[in-house]
Amino acid sequence: MFISNLGETGATPALVKTLAFNEARLEMIADNVANASTPGYRTKQLDERAFQRALREALDRKSRAPHKPFEVRSGTEVETNDRGLLEVSPSVRPAENALFHDGTNMSIEKQLADLAETNMMHELTTTLLRGRVNSMRAAIRGRVS
Repeated sequence: MFISNLGETGATPALVKTLAFNEARLEMIADNVANASTPGYRTKQLDERAFQRALREALDRKSRAPHKPFEVRSGTEVETNDRGLLEVSPSVRPAENALFHDGTNMSIEKQLADLAETNMMHELTTTLLRGRVNSMRAAIRGRVS
């Protein structure tokens, strides 16, 4: 029981949820880019600021009630399911100005900027999570770094 609860302490649950969100966002961006030449395609979006607010709220709830599960809920785009996994449902990005001549609202520049931002966050999250796992592994083995 003790070992299984190690993954639910400290920053680990937040890092795991952030990693899942980043993965879903990267998949969404890839889908948007793949459909760049599809007439009438509406770009999907995941609001990273809303996710970060929801993550902060989940951390606050967890600090007040450590025995309860770590649940992230952010409107209709992000929520934690019954098994504790993050479920992500991208919404359709509203047209910022006017639609392009083929009826799309795709801006490849925006997608590339989102890709770079998400990739940096993904790498940071992976590095932090790897550090936590390595620390737990060293503690279990009885080694001090």
